[in-house]
Amino acid sequence: MDPQAPTLRTWLGLWVLAAALAVIVIDGTIVGVALPTIIDDLGLGLTGGQWVNSLYSVVFAALLLTFGRLGDRYGRRRMLLIGMALFIAGSILGGLATGPAPLISGRAIQGVGGAMILPATLSTVNATFRGPHRATAFGIWGAVMAGAAALGPLVGGWLTHVADWRWVFWVNLPLGLAVMAAAWRVVPETRSQHSTPLEPFGPLLSAIGFGSLIFGLIEGTDLGWWRPRQELRVGNLTWGLDAPVSPAPVAILVGLAVLVWFVLREHRRRDLPHLVTLSLFRIPTFATGNLTAALVQVGEYILIFVLPIHLVTGMGADPLTAGLVLMAMALGAFVSGGAARFLAMRLSTRRVVQLGLALEVVGLAATAVAIQRAASPLWLTAAMLPYGIGLGLAAAQLTSLVLHDVPIDTSGQGSALQSTIRQVGAAIGSAVGGTVMGAVLAGTPIGEASPDGLAHASSVAMWLGTGTLVVAFLTVPRAAMQGSRSSDASTHVE
Repeated sequence: MDPQAPTLRTWLGLWVLAAALAVIVIDGTIVGVALPTIIDDLGLGLTGGQWVNSLYSVVFAALLLTFGRLGDRYGRRRMLLIGMALFIAGSILGGLATGPAPLISGRAIQGVGGAMILPATLSTVNATFRGPHRATAFGIWGAVMAGAAALGPLVGGWLTHVADWRWVFWVNLPLGLAVMAAAWRVVPETRSQHSTPLEPFGPLLSAIGFGSLIFGLIEGTDLGWWRPRQELRVGNLTWGLDAPVSPAPVAILVGLAVLVWFVLREHRRRDLPHLVTLSLFRIPTFATGNLTAALVQVGEYILIFVLPIHLVTGMGADPLTAGLVLMAMALGAFVSGGAARFLAMRLSTRRVVQLGLALEVVGLAATAVAIQRAASPLWLTAAMLPYGIGLGLAAAQLTSLVLHDVPIDTSGQGSALQSTIRQVGAAIGSAVGGTVMGAVLAGTPIGEASPDGLAHASSVAMWLGTGTLVVAFLTVPRAAMQGSRSSDASTHVE
């Protein structure tokens, strides 16, 4: 009998963690499709719409490191349950909103909850699975992480079409309550036995740095990368069109400066209470694997940003059709993610990741060609299948590779760091997609561009995404041949 074999309760716990992950990842992309309806219904205005669309991702990325560290210290299941309760509260507030303030507040609360949930799910997987079973567990986690983002536009479009935009928020209530009840029963509580206390200034710097950076990257296309293109209102403050520079590059520079300060401070405090153990980046699989993961996110979010615009604005398809095309990607990821373990047994984890990335390159290149040739949504759906299969294979095993040698005591930190880096990659992908399209269209607004011009701009962005994935293929790290350092670390499991 395999002493490392998980029990039935452990496997059930994994599926509960996957469900929690799916809820928060879908929420990152579900609102975009419903946003025009929300703006019309509540009279939000463009600035209010921007905050509704981006605030979740900004808050989410800003707090991942802090909550990953708190999970190590106080318990990962505890973070999951508190986070889901907050996520549900934010969803209720958003669904009941009659104006911009409660809706924007609800999105912020959802972001806080999501930032507690994501590192808790991944670090719990890392702490509870051993040996060959880790590959299966990470395969399921990675497939959900990869595919759920593509389901958001479909779910949002369908709910808005058949019911009301408020169901984009209310759907989280029954799902979240079910996850909480199941997590209480079957997800084990794990925590580090050697966690040091937190001091407040490090989390503050991390939140300001990553929050500013992500905000600037997400909003740069709309606000302008240098000169202001739109006004930005925050409370009673207005950044007007007559300002010498757009708020987006200012936010990016502030974010980078604060993050440099944060890293230098964490390095000086390595023997004192600190937020991040920077020595994790001395682990080759962790450092290089995070670079690969970020590049994969750039490619995926170029696709998620550009393809719906091409379908809806360029081809005149409805949002539900655009969601169905992206669903092919999600289905491919879910199916291949579950099969990744069996391939890893025959090949190696690194080879499976490279195989997945090769399929992603083929799928994204096929999408670029299909757009160039004005192919129908059916052909674009066919191109999405190999991309989705590759995404499932790569994401499933890449997460395992990144955390391969991370000690279990620092699972929360490692999980939060890789999740934060992925969020930065996703924001860069969206920013690059919008910027490239704007540059190719030579300043013509997307809504006013000709179908041929929009198709050309979309295709150029897709080819850039393809090139990014080629670079990702070349950076995949090698895992240690024997064991994992994480198996030797201590953790407390209840």
